[in-house]
Formats: sequence, structure tokens, C-alpha cells
Amino acid sequence: MTATNPIDALLAEKGVLLADGATGTNLFAMGLEAGEAPELLNETSPETIASLHQNFVDAGADIILTNSFGGTRHRLKLHHAQDRVHELNKRAAEIARSVADKAGRKVIVAGSVGPTGELLVPLGALTYDDAVDAFAEQIEGLKAGGAEVAWIETMSAPDEIRAAAEAAIRVGLPYTYTGSFDTAGRTMMGLLPKDIHAVADGLPQAPLGVGANCGVGASDILASLLDMTEAKPEATVIVKGNCGIPEFRGSEIHYSGTPELMSDYVRLAVDAGAKIVGGCCGTSFAHLAAMRKALDAHTKAARPTVETIIERIGPMRNKTASAGDSSEGRRERRRSRA
Repeated sequence: MTATNPIDALLAEKGVLLADGATGTNLFAMGLEAGEAPELLNETSPETIASLHQNFVDAGADIILTNSFGGTRHRLKLHHAQDRVHELNKRAAEIARSVADKAGRKVIVAGSVGPTGELLVPLGALTYDDAVDAFAEQIEGLKAGGAEVAWIETMSAPDEIRAAAEAAIRVGLPYTYTGSFDTAGRTMMGLLPKDIHAVADGLPQAPLGVGANCGVGASDILASLLDMTEAKPEATVIVKGNCGIPEFRGSEIHYSGTPELMSDYVRLAVDAGAKIVGGCCGTSFAHLAAMRKALDAHTKAARPTVETIIERIGPMRNKTASAGDSSEGRRERRRSRA
């Protein structure tokens, strides 16, 4: 391998790693306006982004994600910043790096790489090669700023995951990737959790970890986790779930998860075989601190069932991807509608 592996090194020391929580929802609470590009804050308000990372480090995160989720030229063009890809991503990594370097312990800086927002050929106009180039442009900036890992996340299309992975390899940065299983237990483009491992098969460098993030709720992502760890028990599997269920209160979205619920989510994730656990949308600094405490106090227990997850975390919004039309699948669908 041409790239170092910071994740395995820290896993060898700690067993399970805690990734950070939400970027977007916390930035909204810190003053980001709807419609604004979070990536532009790397230049206009770097102290806000540093505070975001610092709060997660203080809460106990082992991995912090750069403020660069929409950092490809395709996403930045919506804000007339498509010509600033390298500088905005480099700045995102530099801010996170400055916080990690003064933490007094090892904190991994992972460069967040989200989807382009475009459909690849034949469904859309973006070619595979152009997608690789766009991701490589972003990842070059992240690497220049000090990111140690390309953290490819919230993906739906297997070919877009593969394009981002190929870009990371080209740049010389190790990578992970996670899908969002938010459509009847699959990604929007039909990828099943159990098939996440094979997306990068045949590439010259394997991922450091694969898994799931975002989605529709903690119970659903834990069910996806069971499928992923059953399919490949030896893999480093990542789960970074939303903080409960999103619900509208007037014009604002709130997430139902309490620190207690997210603590139990951590315990169940570890029992189900996850090696990296974090939070996505709605996961605050207080939630992450509770998750750190739960992780540190937990001794791995029996592998949970879907029924156990529902009893402890709450009903699922989708059927499990592996349930199909089995009697268990029908039972889970009835529960999720209840």
C-alpha cells in the first residue's frame, strides 16, 4: 500500500472508535443560514468550524470529519465557487488538523467527500471518468490540508462510490466509504447493505472501512449494520446513524434521539459488530459525549436481533433489506407502520 493506515493503528489501541456527530445541523445551530454553503465558512468563519471540531474532540471523538461534504466542483457551482475547490477543501482540512494536533491524544482527521449531486451515465450526463476527476480535485485539496483519510459518505450509487475510491487511490490517500440505506432498506440506487463490501472489488487499494451513515433512523441503520457484518464479519464496518427520527416542528426539523437513546444505539452497534460508531444528522456535542461514556463503559454482549433493536431503540421506518417477503419481513413492515 502506498498510503498509511491510521484507522487500523488506532483500532489496535482502542478496539472501537468513536466518530463525530452532525456537521450541518450543528452549524445551523451556530448561525449557518438555510441555503448557504457550509464549505464557504472555512474561509469566512474559520473560528466557527474550529469550534465545531473542538466541541466534538472535547466530547471524545476519535475521528473528526472536515467541513467539506459538498466540496466537489459540482456542488460548489451552486454557490459560484466551482473554481475554488482546492483552496476550500485544503482550508477545511487545515482547520480540522489544527484542532486534532492540539488534542493531547490521537484524533484522526478524515476528509469528508459527499456525492456530486449528479447522476452518472447512463442515467445522467456525468461520465465515470469525469466523476473520478472531480473527486480527485477535491481529495487533492483535503490531502494538502492534512487529511489522513478520504471519508466518502452518504452515497447511493455504487459507481459513484467506486469513482470516489479510485480518486482517493490516485491521490494517494487511504479511504473509507458509507452508503445511505434510506429507501426500503436499500440506497436510492438500489444497493443492498450486504453488497456494500464488493463495491471496491478489483481496485488496487482496498478501503480501510465500509458501512452506512445517515438514512432514516437509528433502528433502520442498525438493521443495515446486521446485514453488513453478517456478510463479512471480519470487515471494519462503520455506522454513523441519525439521532433518532427527524420530525417537523413548524418549519424546523428536530431529531427525536435523546442522549440515552444514542447511548443504547452505541451499545447495540458494538454488539452487532461495528468497529467505528458515530452520529449523523441531529447528533449534538451532548449526544456524542453520552455516546463516548457508553462506549467506554460497554463490554461487548450478544449479537442483537432486529426485534431487540426495535424493543430498545424504537420502530423502524423501513423494512429490513434482507427481510424480503418472509414472515419476519411482513412482521417488521407492520411494526414500522404502527
